[in-house]
Amino acid sequence: MIFKQLNPHSCRTYLIGEENDQRVIIVDPVIDHFSDYLALLKEEGLTLTHVIDTHIHADHISAGSALKDATGCEYVMHEAAPPQCVSMRVQDGDVLHFNTLELKVLHTPGHTQDSISLIVGDNLLTGDFLFLDDAGAGRDDLPGGNPADHWESLNKLTDLPDQLMIYPAHEYRNRQPATLGRQRQSNPHLQKRSKEEFIKYLEDLRLGPADWMRDVLKANYACAKDPGAAWIPLDTPACEIKGTMDKGVNEIAVQYIEAEELRTWLQTNRSEVLLIDVREKAELTGPLGHMTGILHIPIGQLTGSLTGLQEHKHKKIVVVCRSGARATTGAQILLKAGFASVYVLKGGMISWNQASEGLLQHKQQ
Repeated sequence: MIFKQLNPHSCRTYLIGEENDQRVIIVDPVIDHFSDYLALLKEEGLTLTHVIDTHIHADHISAGSALKDATGCEYVMHEAAPPQCVSMRVQDGDVLHFNTLELKVLHTPGHTQDSISLIVGDNLLTGDFLFLDDAGAGRDDLPGGNPADHWESLNKLTDLPDQLMIYPAHEYRNRQPATLGRQRQSNPHLQKRSKEEFIKYLEDLRLGPADWMRDVLKANYACAKDPGAAWIPLDTPACEIKGTMDKGVNEIAVQYIEAEELRTWLQTNRSEVLLIDVREKAELTGPLGHMTGILHIPIGQLTGSLTGLQEHKHKKIVVVCRSGARATTGAQILLKAGFASVYVLKGGMISWNQASEGLLQHKQQ
């Protein structure tokens, strides 16, 4: 079997075929390399019969529609995929016979609702459903993403053999393709968790999508063929969890403050403390509620709000979320931007409410 990765950057595009057969398939093509794909086909005398997108992409514009129009090939996606230009739709369990090759389709939603993975020979093309090693997988906080679905999809890998080689649609840090057996040891997404534990693991890591990613999704919904149809930052690891954060942010150490100490601060000098709650809007009215006087900035919007926060640089800033994980990310972003006095409410609103309940019980006694 012929199996090649075609792109020079983090977006991975795969060409699949067989020796002595000029017919080939391309998986997850990028519009920026559309001309390169056509030149390769011409130079090597190849005929493109099918182009496959493993899901609707949010970080680049697909070349699927353009290749279909240029070559007359079939454009293949899952039956739930939004683009109307798709000419062949597949579902879970389909076995596709392309040329003399056999591809088995696994519906693996989570990153998107239309995500598919492909087994061809000893290779498993995972799209953004599974990345390599510590990269985990594609983020589930984009439109159509769902951590519960992702957990169900990961369970479909249980009976697959260890020797399958994993080929994702992205690789941002030069990790090399590795076996499913290795991923079961090294990939945090494949560690054993209940569905509830997996959802919490992802939600505590979550960084909201950058606005530009929504524009890219809209362009792919519309089968755009223009590389300039949406602005895209160069080679940003955007589809990874925390992928839209600036380089180095994750390594910045933060200071934590206990609920009781924060309560004292607020009672003694409230005007010098700024509370930033980085949860989603719906969470503010959920079971944990919210603290009085917060500035609400969802974590995905914090980087874009830094200019407006400059007037508060002289204050003590305390970042708040559900349990402290997203707040830690928020504090790292603020520290990276030059805010000097930044703290994370240790344990988040869970700890704040527990401390409040303890205080109430003490007063009643």
